[in-house]
Amino acid sequence: MCIDLHTHSVYSDGSATPAELIALAAHNRLRGVALTDHDTVEGVAEFLQLGEQAGLTVLSGVEVSCSLRQHTLHMLGYGIDHTDPELHAWLAPLQSGRARRNEVILDKLRGLGVPINSDEVARISCCGQTGRPHIARLLMEKGVVDTFEAAFRLYLGRNKPAWERRFSYGAVETIAMIHRFGGIAVLAHPGQLDPEMRLQPLIIRELAGRGLDGIEVYYPTHTRKTVKKLRAAAAANDLLMTGGSDYHGATRPQHPMAGDGRGVRPPASLLEGVQARLNGRHR
Repeated sequence: MCIDLHTHSVYSDGSATPAELIALAAHNRLRGVALTDHDTVEGVAEFLQLGEQAGLTVLSGVEVSCSLRQHTLHMLGYGIDHTDPELHAWLAPLQSGRARRNEVILDKLRGLGVPINSDEVARISCCGQTGRPHIARLLMEKGVVDTFEAAFRLYLGRNKPAWERRFSYGAVETIAMIHRFGGIAVLAHPGQLDPEMRLQPLIIRELAGRGLDGIEVYYPTHTRKTVKKLRAAAAANDLLMTGGSDYHGATRPQHPMAGDGRGVRPPASLLEGVQARLNGRHR
C-alpha cells in the first residue's frame, strides 16, 4: 500500500473534482491521500467528507508558492484548519495576485498576435483558481501550440515572452502561517529546483532552522539518486519525509495518481510520522 499527499482538483489546475479524486484513491487502494490545491482550500471540505465516507485517511492541504531570496519554492501545508477565516484572508492576496497576472499574460499574448480573452480562459477553468495551466490548455485548444509543455516552453514559462511574476509570501512567513493554522509545512518537490542537488542541502538546512517540518522525498521526477540525497537531508535535519504524485488528471497525464502501478509509490509508512507531527501540533 502507498499514499499520495500531493493532488490537485478543479479548484486549482487539476481536471478532477474532489469526488473523482476520492474515487480514484479508493480504486488505487491508497492508505492516505491529501488535497493540495494551489492557494485555495475551496475543495477541502468536500474532499474530507467523501474521503472519510470511503474509509480513507484524508488530510486537508494547500500548496503555496513562496520565495527565498531569488528562489521560488512551493510549500505544502498539511492538516491546516480549512475553516479558519484568517486562513482565507491570508490566501486572498495570493489569489488576487494570480488574477492580476493572468490579465497581464493575456495582454502579452495578444501583443504577440495570439487572440485570447479572459472569458475563454474562464470557460476552461470553470471554477476555483485560474492560472497559467488553464491558459496553456486554451493555447492547445486554439492550435497555437501542440502540447502543454510547449505552451510553457514558448510563452508562459519563466522569462518567456508572456511570462509575468506574481505576488508571493516569503518562505519563512509561509511556514509560520501554516503552523498558525494548525498544520505542518513540507517543502514540495525540492528536486525540481536543481536536479543536480547543489542548492537543496543549504536551503533545506536553512528552512529546517526556521520551522520546516518535512520534505517531499518521493515525487515523479525525482531520480533514485535524488531520493537518496533527500532521504539523507531529511535525516540530517530531523525532517519528516512525504511523497506524492502531483496529480492533475488530464492536465498532466504523465503524473498518474500513486498506486496505479505506473507512477510514484510513496510508502504508506510515511503517514505515521505525518499524523504524529500533526497530532502534536493540534495539541
